[in-house]
Amino acid sequence: MPRHIIRLLLLMAAFGGAAYAAMAFFTADSFYKYGHYRGNSVAEIASDKPKYKGATYCDSCHAERFAEWSKGVHNRPDRGKVLVGCETCHGAAGGRDTTGMFQHAASGADHPNNLKLAVPAEPAKLCTHCHERIVGRPAQQPQIVVADHAGTQQCTVCHNAHSPRLGLVVAAAPASSRSDASVGKVKAVMCTGCHGADGVSENLPGPSLAGQKESYLVEALTAYSTGARSNPMMNAAAQAVSIEDSANIAAYFAGLKCESTLNHEKQVASAAQATVSKCIACHGANGISANRSWPNLVGLSKNYLIDALRAYREGARKNAIMAGIVSNLSDAHIEEAAAYYANTTCR
Repeated sequence: MPRHIIRLLLLMAAFGGAAYAAMAFFTADSFYKYGHYRGNSVAEIASDKPKYKGATYCDSCHAERFAEWSKGVHNRPDRGKVLVGCETCHGAAGGRDTTGMFQHAASGADHPNNLKLAVPAEPAKLCTHCHERIVGRPAQQPQIVVADHAGTQQCTVCHNAHSPRLGLVVAAAPASSRSDASVGKVKAVMCTGCHGADGVSENLPGPSLAGQKESYLVEALTAYSTGARSNPMMNAAAQAVSIEDSANIAAYFAGLKCESTLNHEKQVASAAQATVSKCIACHGANGISANRSWPNLVGLSKNYLIDALRAYREGARKNAIMAGIVSNLSDAHIEEAAAYYANTTCR
């Protein structure tokens, strides 16, 4: 046999022996104990503390927030889904020390002792992972066009982060359960000069009040009486009315009829759609709000709406939601929105 063939065979044998020795050295003794993986890893993983501890871990310290989340739309085991837990937004409650690549020790920090969880500074980035409108996303998933829905506003301005549908951050003062519309009708005579005999101003100085949300009217009268809103006539009038009579007057105007004349054809034809899209979520496309805490815009005059929007933009009226919505609106945009809703007359 040629000498170079013998040398090649010896070299191959040496490589084979080295490979066998390396395999024996680097392969864990428990490999293939329970299958095609390292068997001892089962016990190691079981003994390692969980990185995510689950929402119930937060209950002892954050009972109120846990209760809100438990009853909210993000926790619906009755529908077979739990979409969001505390750690989805705030990070894992248990940490691990990394001792090497793919190696973790059970000695990492724990919350609340020495692990501080994050409070999202921009919740909109988290919410839109699931709720931004995307082609192909299931229709039953609530979706928004971010730019039209709230612009640069953060979701928590309007929504309670722990229970988005249940607890709104800003809510109007609740109307009194003992309010009497018949008494309010008598007291409301003083309002007719500006707001109309039946709450429809018809070009009078004040806005129409017919059909307005009762709780919103109570909040507005309270704001005028305390000076939180500034209007010489309304400040004086509101201060002359008791808290009980404010509720009665609000109940009277809320019970009057005011249906919107702004139909779908008018909405589609309006050139103000891009601007008004920021208003629709709270005040409705036809000027009728679905939430008792937010006012209807039906029947309000163009000048009144322009003055109100400018007041919110300039800080003369205080409201966190409105301040964010109108902050980037130009005078032209404000006039567009006012003209759109000014066509929403009562009938």
